[in-house]
Formats: sequence, C-alpha cells, structure tokens
Amino acid sequence: MQARVRAGRSAKRPDPKRTMSKPQRISVIGAGAWGTALANAIAHPHRPITLYARDRATVDEIARNGTNAAHLPGVSISAEVTPTDSLEKAANADMLLLVVPAQATREAVVSLSSYLPGGVPLIACAKGIERGTNRFVSEIIAEAAPTARIAILSGPSFAADVARGLPTAVTLAAADEALAESLAEAIRSPTFRVYHSTDIRGVEIGGAAKNVLAIAAGIVVGRKLGPSAQAALTTRGFGELMRFGRAFGAKSETLTGLSGLGDLILTCTSPQSRNYSLGIALGSGKPLGEAGAGKLAEGAFTASALVEMARKKNVEMPIAEAVDDVLAGRLDIDSAIARLLSRPIGAEV
Repeated sequence: MQARVRAGRSAKRPDPKRTMSKPQRISVIGAGAWGTALANAIAHPHRPITLYARDRATVDEIARNGTNAAHLPGVSISAEVTPTDSLEKAANADMLLLVVPAQATREAVVSLSSYLPGGVPLIACAKGIERGTNRFVSEIIAEAAPTARIAILSGPSFAADVARGLPTAVTLAAADEALAESLAEAIRSPTFRVYHSTDIRGVEIGGAAKNVLAIAAGIVVGRKLGPSAQAALTTRGFGELMRFGRAFGAKSETLTGLSGLGDLILTCTSPQSRNYSLGIALGSGKPLGEAGAGKLAEGAFTASALVEMARKKNVEMPIAEAVDDVLAGRLDIDSAIARLLSRPIGAEV
C-alpha cells in the first residue's frame, strides 16, 4: 500500500462522544477477494459501504461494471458499495475493516493512521503472524495506530461464498464486550452471521495456525496418503493449535469454536483454500515456486513465526515444524512424512 502519511501530522485523539450504537459510515480497506466479498456481504440500502482499492483500474471497474473480475469473477457487486482510491476518504468512517494480508498489515496501518479519527474501531481481517517480529495482527495495529479500537474478524469463510450471500458464520473479537457486540451487530446480515467474543488472542491464533496446518493436510492429499491419514493429520493438527493457543492465553471455547476448529475443518478440506491447494501442489511434486505461483497462501509466511513462537513456549508442534522445514527446503516431503510417522506413540493428549 502506498504510504500517504503527511509529515508532522499525528493520529487524532479519541473522541469521547464517539458512539458505536448506530455506525453510519463503514469502510473496507482492501479490494482483493476477501475485502470485496465483505463489502458486498454487509452492504444494503441503509448501510452503504466505501471500498478502498489501491489501483484506479479496480475502482473504475467496480464503479462502471459492478464487478471485480480479477478477484471475484462472476460476482455482481452491490450498488451500495462505493469504490475509491483515496485513503483519506475511506478513513473518514465510523468503523473500518482492514482487509490486507498479515505481512502487509503494518505498512497499511502506518499509511492509514494519520487519517484515522480518534478512537475509531479498526477490524483486522487478516489471518497470520508477522514474520521477523512474531507479532499478532492486533499487536501490529496497537503499535502503528495506538488510538484505534482494535477488533479481529475470523472464521470459516470463503470469499466467493460470502460475496454471493451464502450462509456463513464468523467471530468478531474485541477486548471490550460491548464494543464487540456493537461491531458484530453493525456488519451482520441474515446470511452473514457474526458472533462476538472478547478473546482477541484466541481468534487470532485460530486463523493463523489453521493456515499452516492446512498446508500439511493438502500435502497428505497431494501425496495420495488417503482419507484416514487426512483425518488423522487434521485431528492431531488441531491438538497442536489447542496447545499453542493455551500457551498464549486463548480460551478453550474460542479454539473449539468458529475461528478455531471451524476454520480448521474448512481450510483442511476444500480446494478453495489457498493453503490447502498449496499443500496439494507440493504433495503432488511441484516445486514451491510453481506450487505457490499466482495466489497468496498466508500459511507459507506464518509457518516460521508459528514454530519459533511455539519453541519459545516449549509447545510441541511437530506438524507445523514439518511444514516449516519443507517450505524452507530443509526437508523433502517424503522425509518430513517419515519423521512424523516415526515419532513415539504415547497417550492421546
């Protein structure tokens, strides 16, 4: 995202009169597949949406044709969605959904921060952990836009399903329960069901970890190891997600809910998942550069951070470690599988 920060201008102070009871202006920052889908899902005549896109061509296509063919082919975009390439215009809202990849979150928030009204809710929709810093998305926002009120949206959802109005349920978390409930109410619709939570960390961990585990599930399918192996891998992977989550203070009910187990099931079973598809391509013998070409798989960036953080907490995550070793070229796939199958068998925990 192009930086548009003005020299000498800082983020505005929180407005004590700001209320979230009836947000009138909602903006979505990021016009990729997920950002466009969210804008489409939550827009209606009494809830118009501003959708920010970096490139003018996308803005013009949405305005002229009501489509975003590069990211959501075959989907008609609601007339209530107004596209713009002005970050300042998009930031002038009662609440914002930040829909950029986890590795681009810091740059995006820095660019956005000088335009944000004080105390505005900023809902992050990325599923990952920042490489190099090992920061969760909420931590990145707290550093880059300290006056923003942080929330996280995650759960089992594919952009094409959401954009077409197919039934979907997700979780929105904010530290303040009243805020979480208000934000969830502001963006839900009859088919886009948004549950609320105060467990920000749990929602973040589910979204980040499941992407890494989905790569492993895809490798199993690509290697034609059978449905039994796929079920075993997914189940044992969920155990890793639970151990990691508990080590970082996540609530068990969050990890077994929509943003944890629900998202893991979806991502580990459907070719619509970019991470699962990457795993299938790797398991089929394609080199990483070819397997991951053209589509962003967040798990490929999150794997190393997830493993490093787990080791510091003495959390065993052998499946995630195997994925990280394969992606880093330290192990070939057959060696990674052999290592997992040779692990000692003990009590199921």
